[in-house]
Amino acid sequence: MRLRSLLTASLAVSTVPGALGYPGMSKRLEEVQVKCGQLDEGDSFELLGDLLHILYKDLTPTGKLIRRLLRGKDDPESDETYGAVPSLLTPECRQDTCCVWKYIADDMYKLFLGKSGRCTKWARFAVRLGFHDAGTWSKETSSQGGGADGSIVLSGTEILRSENRGLQEIVVQMQVWYDKYHTALGFPISMADLIQMGATVAAVTCPLGPRIRSFVGRNDSSTPAPNGLLPDVFADADTLIQLFRNKTIGPHGLTALVGAHTTSQQHFVNVTRAGDPQDSSPGVWDVLFYGQTLGPDNGGVKAPKRVFKFPSDVVLSVHPEISKEWHEFAGSGGQDHWNEVRP
Repeated sequence: MRLRSLLTASLAVSTVPGALGYPGMSKRLEEVQVKCGQLDEGDSFELLGDLLHILYKDLTPTGKLIRRLLRGKDDPESDETYGAVPSLLTPECRQDTCCVWKYIADDMYKLFLGKSGRCTKWARFAVRLGFHDAGTWSKETSSQGGGADGSIVLSGTEILRSENRGLQEIVVQMQVWYDKYHTALGFPISMADLIQMGATVAAVTCPLGPRIRSFVGRNDSSTPAPNGLLPDVFADADTLIQLFRNKTIGPHGLTALVGAHTTSQQHFVNVTRAGDPQDSSPGVWDVLFYGQTLGPDNGGVKAPKRVFKFPSDVVLSVHPEISKEWHEFAGSGGQDHWNEVRP
């Protein structure tokens, strides 16, 4: 399962380019592929939104690339680097969609990187904020909004929900960056893009983190996202698996996604242990989380006493649809498998 793709976007079903001629066809093709052994039903390859209905030949070049990425047919990581870009306040920078984002990313990097070379609490906040904005979407509630639309900041009420406790500081910081680049300088950036850029910059700032291709162009919304679509740390595994299937993320994708807890620290699940991490190296984007969550009784390793295991992670780690992949991430070569680094 490619963590990189999950950070790029929700994954999609693998089909022949340009073959989706009517709504629902992708699901039929997925069923056929599963039966033929060409697609593991635990994978996250389901198309969504306009990609279900627009033929490949009719997509823009960026749309074609995103579709290939979602179907696992292109590399979600990028080795591209930006050297000299036009000065921020020049007409050349304003005419280049990506120019301002280089300056924004540099601002983020300075805040996300600690003096030790590891990622800071701000990076952890940014990764969590990116998911909490995007994760409020499901196939069943798509007509009600939600998703990566900036509403966690712009609605003014979504951030007050109990599941968003601890994100207030990064929300304030996102507003500072938005006010600087959009309000004061007039660049046409969206809060939705700013939040997701923060998550991708944070991931690569953490040592061993993947450098993910980033896309901009999301629309903002001030309408609060539907309630009840973020995972509960006390939920059972079957409930969590179904919750993520409804977001087009299968069990294998979910196994990769929860690995982001490698950089997290809890503050509200157990307030007597506020600040405890979910593995022994919260400043590094590594796979220690998987083995330490399993523990020696389930084929993993003993975690230091300070490591706080979310009940949801524990039950997922031993679930039949999750366990094999979880052990692979925890085992030899797990880091490359998790990031899916290509030779």
